[in-house]
Amino acid sequence: MYKDDFPFFKDNDLIYLDNAATSQKPQVVLDKMNEYYTQYCSNTHRGSHDLGNRATQEYEDARASIAKFMGVGVNELIFTRGTTEAINLLATAYVKDNFDRVMLSELEHHSNIVPWQLHGLQIEVIPVDKDLNIDIKTYEQLLQKYPKSFVSITHISNAFGIINPIKELISLAHKYECQVLIDGAQALAHLSIDLKDIDADFYAVSAHKAYGPTGIGALYGKYELLDKMKPYQGGGSMIDDVTFEYSSFLDPPWRFEAGTQAIAEALGFRAALEYISKLKDLQAHNKILLEHAKSELKNIDEIELYTDAKNISGNISFNIKGIHHDDIGILLSKQNIMLRTGHHCAMPIMKKLGIEGTIRLSFAIYNTKEDIDKCIEALLKAIRMLR
Repeated sequence: MYKDDFPFFKDNDLIYLDNAATSQKPQVVLDKMNEYYTQYCSNTHRGSHDLGNRATQEYEDARASIAKFMGVGVNELIFTRGTTEAINLLATAYVKDNFDRVMLSELEHHSNIVPWQLHGLQIEVIPVDKDLNIDIKTYEQLLQKYPKSFVSITHISNAFGIINPIKELISLAHKYECQVLIDGAQALAHLSIDLKDIDADFYAVSAHKAYGPTGIGALYGKYELLDKMKPYQGGGSMIDDVTFEYSSFLDPPWRFEAGTQAIAEALGFRAALEYISKLKDLQAHNKILLEHAKSELKNIDEIELYTDAKNISGNISFNIKGIHHDDIGILLSKQNIMLRTGHHCAMPIMKKLGIEGTIRLSFAIYNTKEDIDKCIEALLKAIRMLR
């Protein structure tokens, strides 16, 4: 029933199951962005004319709305281009000058591995068990061995859908005086998020995986920590005073938003989260799709599923023995089934499992059991052709 909200699905019969990469956009998001471009397109935080004032007000209202959705203060939310930039911002502006090592789980996306490597930080790897859940005992042993380190862990694995117990992980980290960043890129569209409740020090998100536009995301940080951070970039909008001898900067979050921001995208981000907030059956719908997909996939001969964990959300990954995942992806695309194959920017966990990649189905509110049935039908046809 939700497909009617999304113009993408008008006049086509595509089955879109690549939502962990990017989701489609409801009409309300497109309308809000179009309203900015057609009614008050202007820069923010500059000048005194009516268009600029309205653009500034709408932009800051978007920040306030998104902060409320995540349960944080308005001055604790920095707009970024997405989760990747948020992690790079934090690595550059704070972590590299205050920590020697970072603890990461084996499930991490490349964007939560490479930024730490670029700054020469020592990486300690938190192992996962046979069902791809974090080994809590070994995690605490690492915390005991390396107190006062920085911990950076995904909320939901983009490759296998594992929901990490982040409240417990954060509490243990704080016990050993560590600070924690949670990569929430996959969680925003699937879970209720209250960052004060989980006591995260930092949390990074992207809009485009949660029905919002590309090119916009956010970094939450506790204000007392943001206030210690140096600017990530220099330019307009983040300035208090400039001379040729020195510059001084605004308070957070504006200190970290140099240059013209993605204004229309921020407004679209707000509209997307407002859309999500009205979806009463979001988590139940996700559970129904996952259970149906897993049940149907288990009926396929020589299928390889990589976890029996119950704490899964958003996506499911598998392979067919003796068939390359990319070949499956190509043949499904020819049948109008759009899904993702490959390593999903999570090569370390793929190497641990001894595979090059997987076939991934990832779900959104507009997907249905019928979509899954059509995908399974196309998958069986592809397998017959490739056998």
